Amino acid sequence: MNSTQTYAVTGMTCGHCESSVLDKVSALPGVRDLTVSAATGELIITTSGHVSDDAVVSAVVEAGYTAHRN
Repeated sequence: MNSTQTYAVTGMTCGHCESSVLDKVSALPGVRDLTVSAATGELIITTSGHVSDDAVVSAVVEAGYTAHRN
């Protein structure tokens, strides 16, 4: 079963920032698709199965930004 989760990401200012978040979050098991926007400060992921909020937030932190689920 697919589900969609939305996160607010702070600190992103450009396409490189978006790419960094995309690389880290897309590597998480269960992430099927994602959209990240520096302009809106949003990360939207579609998952198959369960992907924990902690895992997503940790991946964003590894990319150099902060996040919380909306």
